[in-house]
Amino acid sequence: MVNFSLKDKVALVTGGSYGIGFAIAKALAQAGARIAFNCRSEEHLNQALLDYKALGIEALGYICDVTQEDQVQKMVEDIKQRLGIIDILVNNAGIIKRIPMTEMSVEEYKQVIDIDLTAPFIVSKAVIPGMITKGHGKIINICSMMSELGRETVSAYAAAKGGLKMLTRNIASEYGEYNIQCNGIGPGYIATPQTAPLRERQPDGSRHPFDSFIVSKTPAARWGTTEDLEGPAVFLASDASNFVNGHILYVDGGILAYIGKQPK
Repeated sequence: MVNFSLKDKVALVTGGSYGIGFAIAKALAQAGARIAFNCRSEEHLNQALLDYKALGIEALGYICDVTQEDQVQKMVEDIKQRLGIIDILVNNAGIIKRIPMTEMSVEEYKQVIDIDLTAPFIVSKAVIPGMITKGHGKIINICSMMSELGRETVSAYAAAKGGLKMLTRNIASEYGEYNIQCNGIGPGYIATPQTAPLRERQPDGSRHPFDSFIVSKTPAARWGTTEDLEGPAVFLASDASNFVNGHILYVDGGILAYIGKQPK
């Protein structure tokens, strides 16, 4: 029988206070995992704890800046003491700055790279020794279609997510012999609070131009939902994926497979 159970597994989901991270953590918990998550503000932490509790999930929350190695090491050690060695890591924390490249400051570029690419390196580095000791581990990096494609105004994000794809493959290459699987999930355009402005109806009732563009480019003819990411996350976190390593699973409704409709 295929084993999708995560019973008694310890999972850390970075940026797990809302949106994609929260949805993935919820799915892992419902499959049996014990959940730890981080965020960067007291407000988000307290609200997330209430949201988890409302679902019957006793999550362990931390305020931690995942770009700071000392903070990450302290968090990982505390999780080990309170829940056990981490079995599953989901590197979800990330930001995007939509700024034309020639208008983006180096500081803004570095901030995106630090959070979206350097932080997954830092957190993975912190959990891999425990996984080696335990004899197994699952690392899931939240990549993007921008791991494959470019688009105007997202130079830093695309650079970071392209790098994260290759970091995923390198972790798989370097630590696969220790029964550690490192894979990525590449979400398509997902309906979250962050993308809500791109889906707002215009004053005349028409769709936002970007909303129309995405729906026309997606064979599924809709935006994805956070629920669409839950099954893939449970699969990659479970024993069902023990021989899947270094793979990026694009959950995009078919965008990357589609050339688009011919103009009328």
